[in-house]
Amino acid sequence: MGIRINTNLAALRALRHLNETTERLNQPLTRLATGLRINSAADDPAGLVISERLRTQILAIGRAVRNSQDAINMTKTAEGAMQEIQDLLRGMRALAVHSANTGVNDSNVLAANQTQIRAMIQSIDRIAAHTSFGTKKLLDGTAGVNASVTQPDFVSSIYMSGSFNGKAVANGPVTVNITTQAARAQIATDVTYASTTSIVAAGTVTINGMTLVSSGNDTLQDFVSRINEISSVTGVTAQITGTGPFTVTLTQTDYGADFDVRLSDANGLLNSTTFASSTGTDAVADVTVTTVEGAETVTFQGGRGPQESGLLLSDTYGNVIRLTENGNLTMSGATQVGILTAGGIQIQFGPEANQVAQLSIPSLFSGSLGTGVVAANSIATLDLTTRTGAEDAMRIIDAAVAQLARTRGDVGTFQKDFLESNVRSLNIARENLTATESTIRDADFAFEVTELTKLQILQQSGMAVLAQANQLPQSVLQLLRG
Repeated sequence: MGIRINTNLAALRALRHLNETTERLNQPLTRLATGLRINSAADDPAGLVISERLRTQILAIGRAVRNSQDAINMTKTAEGAMQEIQDLLRGMRALAVHSANTGVNDSNVLAANQTQIRAMIQSIDRIAAHTSFGTKKLLDGTAGVNASVTQPDFVSSIYMSGSFNGKAVANGPVTVNITTQAARAQIATDVTYASTTSIVAAGTVTINGMTLVSSGNDTLQDFVSRINEISSVTGVTAQITGTGPFTVTLTQTDYGADFDVRLSDANGLLNSTTFASSTGTDAVADVTVTTVEGAETVTFQGGRGPQESGLLLSDTYGNVIRLTENGNLTMSGATQVGILTAGGIQIQFGPEANQVAQLSIPSLFSGSLGTGVVAANSIATLDLTTRTGAEDAMRIIDAAVAQLARTRGDVGTFQKDFLESNVRSLNIARENLTATESTIRDADFAFEVTELTKLQILQQSGMAVLAQANQLPQSVLQLLRG
C-alpha cells in the first residue's frame, strides 16, 4: 500500500478504539462511585423496571410496618385508659360491698360512699371523653366509624372520619339528596355522513392533544374505531349517532369539571367549526348524618382536589361518598344510601389496597357500662344509700367489670396476635424484597474492580499504540533524505 501523510488511518483506528475503551471505562467508575449497578435506565431497562417496582413495594411495606406500630401505640393508649377505668370499678365494687353492710353503717357513711361513687363515675366519664391518640378519640364510641352501603346501585362506597359538621358521628342512616347531577364533557359534531361506510376525507383531527390522520380511505366506522382505540390516552370515546344521515358524538369517559373534550378539526372531517371544547359538571349533594347532637345536613361537592371524579362527593372534614353512574342519574330526592355504626377503628396493615383490619372499641362512658343487669340502670345510676341500691350496684359493677374485661381482651388480642405478628411478618418480607432489589440494582464490587482494571490496561495500551501510530508518518522523512 502507499505511504500517505495527510490521512493517518492507523492513528484514526487506534483513536477510535481508545475512545471506545474510555467510554466503557466510565461505566465501572460510575458504578464504583455510586455503589449501584443501575444508575440510569440505559444500564438495564428491564432491571430498572423490576427494581423500581420492588422499591415501591419495599417503601409501602415500611409504611405498613409504621402503620402497625402506630396502631400498637394506639391500642396501648386505649388499654392503659381502660386499666384505669377497671381500677375505678374495683374501688366502686368495694364501696358497694361496704354500703351493703347496713347493720353497721349509718346514713352518714352511706352518704360519704355515695359521694365517692359519684366522683369515680365522673372520672370514668372524663377518661372516656378525653382519651385520644393524637386527636382521635378512642373510648367515646366515635373512633373509626363503620359505614355500610345499603344502596349499592346508587353509592359504591362511603367513608366517614368520625367528625361531621364539627360534631362526633353517632349511629344512624346516611341520606343523600343530589342537587346537581354530575355530567361528562361532550361534543356533538355536525358533519353528516350518509352511512357508516361512507369514506372520511383525507385530513387530520386532534382530540385532547392526540392527532389522528385520515388517509382518505377510512370509512366513518373505521375512523370512529380508531378514536376509541386511543381513548385510554385521550379520555374520549366516539359514538356514531343518528339513523341517517349520521354524525359523531365525542364523550369524556370521566365525570366532572376536571375532565374536558377538546377538538381541533381544520379539515372539517367531523365538525364544521375548527375548534370546539366542552367541560363536565361536578355533582353536588346534601348529605344528612346523625351526630351526637342530632341530624346534621352538609353540602358535599364533587371533584374536590386535582383530577378528582365529579362523582366523588366530599366535605371539608374528609368524609367521602362515591356515587355510581346509576345513582347520579336516577336517584331522586333524599334517599338513604347507608348506615353508620360508631365504634370501629380501621387499620391499613398491609402495602396493598383493601388490606385493612378493624378493631371496635365501644363507648365506655358510665352510662354504657353495666347495662342490662338492672332495668334502666348502669354505672351512671349507682345508688349506695340503700341496701337494695348497694346490692344492685354490685351486680351492675360485676357486669361492667366483665364487659370492660372483654373489651380489653379484644384490644389485647388485636395488639398481640394481629398487629405485633403483622409487624414481624412485614419486616421479614421487607428484608427479603430488599435482598432481591439489591441483587438487581447494587454493584458487584469484585466484578467492577476487575472490569475497571482490564479497561485501564486497555486504555493505557491504546494510548501507547496511538502514540506509535502517530510516529508512522515520520518514516516519510527517510524517503525524502534519500
